[in-house]
Amino acid sequence: MVRAIIGANWGDEGKGKITDMLAGQSDVVVRFQGGANAGHTIITDQGKFALHLLPSGVLNENVVNVIGMGVALDIEAFFWELREVEGRCGHTPRVLISDRAQVLTEYHVALDCYEEERLGKGSFGSTKSGIAPFYSDKYAKIGLQVCQLFDKDLLRKRIQNVADQKNVLLEGLYHQPPLDPDALTEKYYALGQLLKPVTVDVAQYLHRALREGKRILLEGQLGTLRDPDNGIFPFTTSSSPLAGYGTVGAGIPPRAIEEIIAVTKAYSSCVGAGPFVTELFGEEGEELRKRGGDAGEYGAKTGRPRRVGWFDAVATRYGCMLQGATDCALTNLDVLSYLDEIKVCVGYRIDGEITRDFPVTPLVEKAEPVYETLPGWKTDIRGIRSYADLPEKCRAYVEYLEKEIEVPITYLSNGPKREEMIAR
Repeated sequence: MVRAIIGANWGDEGKGKITDMLAGQSDVVVRFQGGANAGHTIITDQGKFALHLLPSGVLNENVVNVIGMGVALDIEAFFWELREVEGRCGHTPRVLISDRAQVLTEYHVALDCYEEERLGKGSFGSTKSGIAPFYSDKYAKIGLQVCQLFDKDLLRKRIQNVADQKNVLLEGLYHQPPLDPDALTEKYYALGQLLKPVTVDVAQYLHRALREGKRILLEGQLGTLRDPDNGIFPFTTSSSPLAGYGTVGAGIPPRAIEEIIAVTKAYSSCVGAGPFVTELFGEEGEELRKRGGDAGEYGAKTGRPRRVGWFDAVATRYGCMLQGATDCALTNLDVLSYLDEIKVCVGYRIDGEITRDFPVTPLVEKAEPVYETLPGWKTDIRGIRSYADLPEKCRAYVEYLEKEIEVPITYLSNGPKREEMIAR
């Protein structure tokens, strides 16, 4: 059986907690795309863990954690994060890495930083983690697969080919020092030797797991609206965060996925640039940001303040539709307990007309939110374990959102800790 946990919105929906919860019911957890450019935050008895590359199953000692071929593998970040988790979680996580995964290098990070600096005010809000240059190289077929790190002569030829192209950019456009192929070869060959013990053919491993009846959980990074094809292009990431891409980035058949759980917050939040129709500003926005999550709405990777706003049913319905969501998990419901009234965006007004459908980016940038207002419940709901025990107005809010997004809300998170969950 295969389940997928994905984001319905802009990312930062609280997927780490949901993945951590469902990892306890799984044998294998797989990261299938993205890199160390975003984070999943999990709070356990050992404290708060901000995971970036490691699958969120690493905090469950019985889970095998797999980094698939669709991931941008920053090897140094991987080992740093693994040591950090090992030192705090009380066990050694079981991690396997695809021999077909491609390597995010130091020059990808440098090029990302140089380009954002060059673009200035026109930048795309990159985390400067090297993601866009990495995927550019992957699709230009000049990237480095993990398996190519093990052959020093092959690696040297690959890196020389990269240097021939990148040095033109570095010296001519960015006015920066050129790449040194010899130094890069030595560095990444040595890192490859460290990776060898945990490197496997992930597709074969997962197909065997499927034949053996193992329970597999696919973990996506970011959310639907950051998809480069279906999202708010060009304010997107460079890999697909859709559940459908899980079959590519993990090497499993599409028919294997039986459940797709889309995660969304009970309000909206967003890190990075791009249109955000329900965004709140001033004191109203700052109050929601301060109350959000365990330590406020700040990016797990960047520490940047997240933009926050009212729940956007237009964007979330679109996100769930593209993901093919069978269920929805609603996080941070407890955060809204301070409000007298809560607004929900049910449509966009564009050039005088109202639509319920999420449009292309130039139209989203012109959209004004159309709101419905619901009463708040004004009661602390943390610690409640049964849906029936939630305040009536809280249940009415959940059921209103469920009707708007057209997907059953089967999980509710009413606090940051892993046990603060309600199954519905």
